[in-house]
Amino acid sequence: MKTRYIPFFFAFAMMASCDLVSPEEIINPNVDEDAFLNSDNPMETWVNGTEKEFAIHISDFVELMEILSDNYFNNYTRSSKVFDIPQLLYTDADVTNLQRYVGTLREMADYGLDIVAKADKNTTQQDRFHLLYIKAYAFILAGDFFRALPMDVGGDVVEWKGHMEKAIEILDMALPLAENNEQRAFIHTLYARAAYRMGNRQVAVQHAKEALNASPDLCKQVVFDSKNGVLSHAQEPIWGDWFQPLPRLDFLDPKYFQLTSTDQSPITIAKAEENYLILAEAALAENNLLEAKTQLTLLLQLVKSRPVQTGINDQLEGRYNGGLKSFPNDPTYRVQASPEDSLRSGLIIDRRPPHLIDISYISGTSVTQGMIDQLDNHDAALELLYLMRQEIFIAEGRRPADLGIRLPLCEVEAANVANAASYTDAWIPSFVPINYGLDDFKVDDVAKTVTITYNMNKVIVKNAKSDDVAPFE
Repeated sequence: MKTRYIPFFFAFAMMASCDLVSPEEIINPNVDEDAFLNSDNPMETWVNGTEKEFAIHISDFVELMEILSDNYFNNYTRSSKVFDIPQLLYTDADVTNLQRYVGTLREMADYGLDIVAKADKNTTQQDRFHLLYIKAYAFILAGDFFRALPMDVGGDVVEWKGHMEKAIEILDMALPLAENNEQRAFIHTLYARAAYRMGNRQVAVQHAKEALNASPDLCKQVVFDSKNGVLSHAQEPIWGDWFQPLPRLDFLDPKYFQLTSTDQSPITIAKAEENYLILAEAALAENNLLEAKTQLTLLLQLVKSRPVQTGINDQLEGRYNGGLKSFPNDPTYRVQASPEDSLRSGLIIDRRPPHLIDISYISGTSVTQGMIDQLDNHDAALELLYLMRQEIFIAEGRRPADLGIRLPLCEVEAANVANAASYTDAWIPSFVPINYGLDDFKVDDVAKTVTITYNMNKVIVKNAKSDDVAPFE
């Protein structure tokens, strides 16, 4: 049976989900919907509650998408132990929850736009703008990470491209409500992201350029507040020692750190770097290597301009501490991205006492201008571009989409939707290694080398003509 329920934020604020909860769950039985809608400024309360839920669910996606990728391995028993395999069953509670989060955000935005806005004469253009971009982002999450989902409560299952198209439709509605260049750049960047994933090169390029024209250094984040219980579920796994990065990404970890015990790092949901990456990949698809190198150079300049937090005490990390396997923690070790790749220095940093570390917490990369200048063919450039995508978006939950991995429709939806049968298996491209292969590496303590088993950026390039990866190829 299709259901919808409304818990209350703060003293009263409502939220709706997508078919996955019980209507009997009531947080405050003394406050009903009419009381909320007739209270003072219900839209302000609703938008605040929706933004709170948005931030928390973004962190939920980051936590699970990072271990689903080759970015991180879950070295402890907390969090999913099967996404690393990857094993993605439609009966898995994490698959169900991620699907619930998409529906929750969509339904919360709709309730605000359709119900609260009509009840509150003080509803502003900015209120609508915030709810529209959250709704669009929910559809982008569906389009990036799922094979198919319903678009509304009780609706049929729609394949992922339909969700991206819906996101674009909503972004078209949000754009006229943007009040400044930062907001316009944000919407254009999301538009470019959706068009990119669908392989619509012309539209993606158009919006990437418009975004950069509006703001060449856009950085849009969701923020958290430990004092008021708005906590990032990605903070502890990444700052602590649950998740260990692939050794060649060691220098980028932890993107979410704590300088005090109550710190909660923000999570970036859109930034100008993505637009340069899209422009560079589009140029490569048009066999314009020179233009691609120009865009990668501009991208590198932006990354170098991003802030760096110095003096972080990460000495308790240890890169082992009783976990399932030991990770290198000695900067003298060199790393190769696969047995066929060259060894590189400087990818592992020294966290051992008394050393403090410096972390680029918006964007960082190991790519140098010299590496860009030396590019002399399409495949080498595309591989370097995907390395930069991986490094720049680490800990932002983006990598599984680049690997072509898609989650199945969960059991709850499958039991209630007629056209669900085709989507209850995850989509894991045949070129994605299983049995923990994404996280596999070997350490030679005598030679002080680390060899990653699979260079997935090279694998992406080898399979660029497939429908799963490299949308512009």
